[in-house]
Amino acid sequence: MCSRLGASLLLLLIFLRPNCAASLPGHNQQVRSQALKRLLEVFGMVDAPQSPHRVRQPPQYMLDLYNAVADVDGVTKQPDLLVGNTVRSFLDRSRSQQLQFFFNLSSVAKSETILSAELHLFKLRGRLFRDTLHHRQHFCQVSVYQILDSSNTSTAEGQRLLSSRVLAVHDSTWEVFTITQAVYTWTHDKKSNKGLMVIVQTLAGQQTNNHFVRFATARDHHSSKQPMLVLFTDEERRGITTSSSLKDMGTENPFISHRILQNKASQNRNTRSLHFQGCQRHHLYVDFEEIGWSGWIISPRGYNAYHCKGACVFPLGKNMRPTNHATVQSIINALKLANDVASPCCIPDKLFSINLLYFDDDENVVLKQYDDMVAGSCGCH
Repeated sequence: MCSRLGASLLLLLIFLRPNCAASLPGHNQQVRSQALKRLLEVFGMVDAPQSPHRVRQPPQYMLDLYNAVADVDGVTKQPDLLVGNTVRSFLDRSRSQQLQFFFNLSSVAKSETILSAELHLFKLRGRLFRDTLHHRQHFCQVSVYQILDSSNTSTAEGQRLLSSRVLAVHDSTWEVFTITQAVYTWTHDKKSNKGLMVIVQTLAGQQTNNHFVRFATARDHHSSKQPMLVLFTDEERRGITTSSSLKDMGTENPFISHRILQNKASQNRNTRSLHFQGCQRHHLYVDFEEIGWSGWIISPRGYNAYHCKGACVFPLGKNMRPTNHATVQSIINALKLANDVASPCCIPDKLFSINLLYFDDDENVVLKQYDDMVAGSCGCH
């Protein structure tokens, strides 16, 4: 078989279409379920995430990042923009009135390598004060600490400094602090995650009150300004394997094999009538709504994977993008110099990655990049 993986993906998509599933006998619904499971494996998942219980607006940062990385179909347009292949966002779960934050990182997989982590806080415009401490204070020192002991956060033993910056008091904007060290610890020891604490001081080192410099909180402000942890990771993912169960979809089931044989015979007739249509790229649209994934995928709604089809017969023109090996193989095949040498195969010779923006089971928004998902061009190999 010229492209076993490509043919397998085509077969998966055929059986995931609702109209195909409706035409299958009852016992073959199991085949569709198996096809869906295999497609999830392509996307590095065991089970599809549950759709959010209520309509949720993704963080604007994640939407902006997705639009910067991908085009409207999810195909990567800026391959060097992401650090790693996964970006996760977590909203504050503490609901604290103090400048303390807690982020549940239980959805981070053990296979993910932590690259960097950021705390995103929306700074509100500072209030004017007439007292001696705050009068004419235009800048302040903002420090982020990892909480080591929840019952003793005021001492050196109960906290660890992660990041510190000087900020303008009267600005209103998003501020970003690096907290990679804390997140690395939390992902290796979940019990150590006791949250973060922010302390604001004057440049002279005096602690200020909570109204001098304010940050938006999940409890008191709009969801678009909620505190957020952004985690950049790299996840090792294995591509789909052509197991016997996948191949058996088309060989052991009488209905499937009969349909495939009919299509193959029809394709052979069409190929002969078209005098060997050359190798070229054809559309193959993957519609996430059609396969039941639109509830948890934010963007894109689907994408064109494309597939390669056509004959690679001698002589191979430049438009077929043949390799030197394919050219030699086509000559050997045409001259019948060897009985067991087939003609070259029409397969993708350039593959592009796509990006998915979606809700995970904890309703966190995740951006993932998947390699080799779109056939960019086809050639004879």
